[in-house]
Amino acid sequence: MRSNQDIAAKGTFQAAAGAARPLGDAAAQRSCYGIQVLVAGRRKQWRDEIGAQVRRAGFNATTVDSAVDALTVLVLGLPVDVLVTDADLRGSLCCSRLAEEARALRPNLGIVFSGDSAAFDGFDAVPPHVVALPVGGDETALARSVREALAARTN
Repeated sequence: MRSNQDIAAKGTFQAAAGAARPLGDAAAQRSCYGIQVLVAGRRKQWRDEIGAQVRRAGFNATTVDSAVDALTVLVLGLPVDVLVTDADLRGSLCCSRLAEEARALRPNLGIVFSGDSAAFDGFDAVPPHVVALPVGGDETALARSVREALAARTN
């Protein structure tokens, strides 16, 4: 049996998604649970801080510590409306590749990159469907970015 890391290394999450059965249709994703935000970041302190901000804004947060785990959540069909990822996520499955794979799995997924200005300097350009959130904003900046990502989703 292949591990999630093997699947991610080969870029076959899309193939795995085709075999996975979603838990319900798009209407069921929002059901009674409200807006679901998936937070993916390597650093525990960052994940905890972002997760707390998401909850204070009135959204539900699920945190994972890697891009592979974030894609696993999406492949399994769990309800997610917005993905917030650390722009400093590096490796073979960095934040931009995560956004690409996540969008391929869920075309209607809102995506937010959060990071300091140095993290954004590594990108030629932030993908057009991604909301960039520089660190250092006020407490409501993340909530505004999540709402912006929700509004930018295709219907």
